[in-house]
Amino acid sequence: MTKRKCKKTKKRLLIFFSVVIVLAVIIAGLNLISVQNLLKKGSSYNEIEFENQLIPQKDENGYWYFTTDGDFKVMHLTDIHIGGGFMSKSVDEKALNAVATMITREKPDLVVATGDIAFPVPYTAGTFNNYSGAKAFGNLMESLGVYWTVTFGNHDAECYSYFDRESVAEIYSDEDFKHCLFQAGPEDVDGYGNHIIEVKNSKGIITQAMVLIDSQAYVKNNLIDSINGTYDNIHPNQVEWYEAEINRMNAENKAISKKGDTVVTHAFFHIPLVEMLDGWKEFTENDFKDTENFRFVDGIMGEGGKQVYCGLGDDDLFEKMLELGSTKAMYNGHDHLNSTTFEYKGILFSYGYSIDYFAYSGIDKLGSQRGCTMLTCKPDGEFSIDKYNFYSDRYNLDGFTREDVTMQFEDVTYQPIAE
Repeated sequence: MTKRKCKKTKKRLLIFFSVVIVLAVIIAGLNLISVQNLLKKGSSYNEIEFENQLIPQKDENGYWYFTTDGDFKVMHLTDIHIGGGFMSKSVDEKALNAVATMITREKPDLVVATGDIAFPVPYTAGTFNNYSGAKAFGNLMESLGVYWTVTFGNHDAECYSYFDRESVAEIYSDEDFKHCLFQAGPEDVDGYGNHIIEVKNSKGIITQAMVLIDSQAYVKNNLIDSINGTYDNIHPNQVEWYEAEINRMNAENKAISKKGDTVVTHAFFHIPLVEMLDGWKEFTENDFKDTENFRFVDGIMGEGGKQVYCGLGDDDLFEKMLELGSTKAMYNGHDHLNSTTFEYKGILFSYGYSIDYFAYSGIDKLGSQRGCTMLTCKPDGEFSIDKYNFYSDRYNLDGFTREDVTMQFEDVTYQPIAE
């Protein structure tokens, strides 16, 4: 190569890297501005006026509990998908608005968000930063003044994200989040966010309890698993922890009352169990008619392909639930177009409505899948599950807006499961 050609090559490389550096600086600046605006947006909502807000306390086990002799209302949200970058500004604001609207209308005693609060995918959000989504959601909940907690999804801390699951757990544990009841859980149990929130009556008896479990993310937590959707399961030592906690609560109740009925519990996590797929396949193979094991309740199954994207392989959580007889219903997200509730082998499986304006292409223009689930826990151990679409008249509130969308599903959509 001649000296002249060598100089030209060096000049071109210098120009190229200079352009890359300038673009990187511009993107960093845009993201910094976007994060600041997003956090301010989260903090901009008015505090809810509760008639008689229940205030939680911590017991000797370190778990939070509420005391009431009346109904206890839990709102289940899932897959909020806050991008947190300069490319997702408009959809992030829509997501915050939807959450704020429904919480303001329902005034729940507790909000449980089952994962994928953040969605820091760089080619759509323009950032790897998963802090901004988590922090913006926390700011929103604190501005509303509602008690809340979360479980993790697969997107909350991707392998390429700035912060890992432990760091995100620290974000939710920040003392600035005074209404957040999230706990990272025992150090000798896999995952982050394995914790219990109890509801007690005035006699101290646990009437019902929320069991929150980290359903993990990917089998090896690498980029290939993330792309292929090779999802993990709830681990054996988590099942052991679950069993120990059910037994503990039962023993505490028996110490107060000889009757000592098994505590009614509700399990919350992100990725559905394989039994959710098993049950739905049994239903579809029976020409969409109930079976001895399966009872359809309501909702939509709008996902294509195999419809239920559960973890790879089996785990023993469902079997342990059947054995102990405590958990009457479980609540998850992950599959954004599914909002079905059905009973399988005596336990209710409930997909939460998603919030997602972002993760699926064009989903911000669709509305059948967006909303919330309301769980009402009765003092006698009974409960009801009601699901509300965000675009129903129920959420036509002064001071809040809702965008025009296409309701892509009318009532219930069934699709054959792809093998």
